[in-house]
Amino acid sequence: MALAQAALPVGAGATGSLRLSTWNLEWLTTRPQGDPALPPDVTPRTPAELDRLAHYASRLAPDIAALEEIDTPDLAARLFPTPRYRIIMSSDHVVQKVALAVRADLAVVRHADVTALDVYPPSAPHHLRAGLDLTIGQGTDSLRVLVVHLKAGCRDSQPIARKPACQTLMRQIAIVQDWIMERQDEGEAFVVMGDFNRLLAPDDPAWRALSGNGPLALATAGHASPCAQGNYFIDHIIAGGPAREWLQPDSLRVMLYRQNGQDDTTRLSDHCPVSVRLSLP
Repeated sequence: MALAQAALPVGAGATGSLRLSTWNLEWLTTRPQGDPALPPDVTPRTPAELDRLAHYASRLAPDIAALEEIDTPDLAARLFPTPRYRIIMSSDHVVQKVALAVRADLAVVRHADVTALDVYPPSAPHHLRAGLDLTIGQGTDSLRVLVVHLKAGCRDSQPIARKPACQTLMRQIAIVQDWIMERQDEGEAFVVMGDFNRLLAPDDPAWRALSGNGPLALATAGHASPCAQGNYFIDHIIAGGPAREWLQPDSLRVMLYRQNGQDDTTRLSDHCPVSVRLSLP
């Protein structure tokens, strides 16, 4: 991959335990309904809905949070405010960007966005999301992080895998595989997290491709998500290199939208935040 583009203000190293989360925020934008960049049924969140999202973000309290389907840094900072967090966002021109909210005292180096994940030609009417690539911390406890949001429409490897969405997703998987192989070849501790739009499992062609160059730890393996009345995970956190050993067993958590024991009926997101803990050396 390209060399680091920018070094953000240096803070402390990422020592001890880190809580990592990934959260798809479902078209979080301030653009008005009818904006040409939005589907016709997408409307901006109300201030009350943003308040509820910020409430859940505060309860989640991650050290590092991957965010998907978010339009602006200001919206991300509405949920993960300064001075506790800094926001880093992909530089592509789609509405559904990916971002990272990072605890402000952690050292961060930003690398070039993984724009190759937009496998569509320049002339395409719509484009796919780039990946966000950063190194967090310094020295032996540094962690390379790739945030992704892959193509929807190909959740499993049934016969429909021949459809265009599946071909597109597998092309993206090959890009992520190349990124993983480079990290493994360099001996880096790394995680890939975000919305894969894929039910990753040991017998899945996408998972076999990702793990083909060496062992990986899939935090969601063997689990079903309690979100939205129960489903298998498409939001994943994958650890590789030394980070495989840092992943705390049984630390996988899913935050549900509930208030006083009842489902929260506020319009929030069609995804629940997924988190794990890493124990760094």
